[in-house]
Order: sequence, then C-alpha cells, then structure tokens
Amino acid sequence: QVQLVESGGGLVQAGGSLRLSCAASGRTFSSYAMGWFRQAPGKERAFVAGLTFDGSKTNYADSVKGRFTISRDNAKNTVYLQMNSLKPEDTAVYYCAGGITAYGGYGYWGQGTQVTVSS
Repeated sequence: QVQLVESGGGLVQAGGSLRLSCAASGRTFSSYAMGWFRQAPGKERAFVAGLTFDGSKTNYADSVKGRFTISRDNAKNTVYLQMNSLKPEDTAVYYCAGGITAYGGYGYWGQGTQVTVSS
C-alpha cells in the first residue's frame, strides 16, 4: 500500500520561504514520478510541480516558476518542494502526489499540509 506523508507546512510572511517534504513508502520510490499539487479555499486542486523518476526532468505551473523548486532523494524515498518568495496567493493545502508511471500521471495522494502566507 502506497503511503505519502507530507510535512513542513506552516505560517510564513510574504517574501519568506518554506520547504515541504513528502516521505513515501509501499513501493519502489525511485521507479515513479512524483509531484505536488495545491488546493486553495473554494478552488479546485491544481498542479504545482512534478519531476520524473530520476529527477532529470521537472515541470512547474506558470504561477510558481522561478520561485519553487521540486527535488527528490531516492535514497531517502523523499520528495521536496522548496518554496521561495512566497505570496499570499500561495496559501493553500499542499498535497504530495505519487506517479503511476516513471514520467507522470498521478494516482496516489498524501493527506495534505497547510501553507499560509500572510501579507
């Protein structure tokens, strides 16, 4: 059974930084893509960032390009989201997503971690 457990959310002022972590278990972590999504109040869940099984390719939502960085440590079965220059509009519940292939498509979800950016 695939399990994804996020950590690192919290309250930060605009312009600040946070790093989210997602620890995965239940399958061969290094064989699958990983990603991050977010859901703001009253909005649908939206893609934030993703990377391939080996971390060689990444992609980002336009709204976070240049500010957020996704990375993974396959030895630790962990994926990260470094968030810099945070804005109030980044406030959301952030979800770790487990890929169903090595290159994308997501079928597994963590429980979410709240990120709140104050102005």
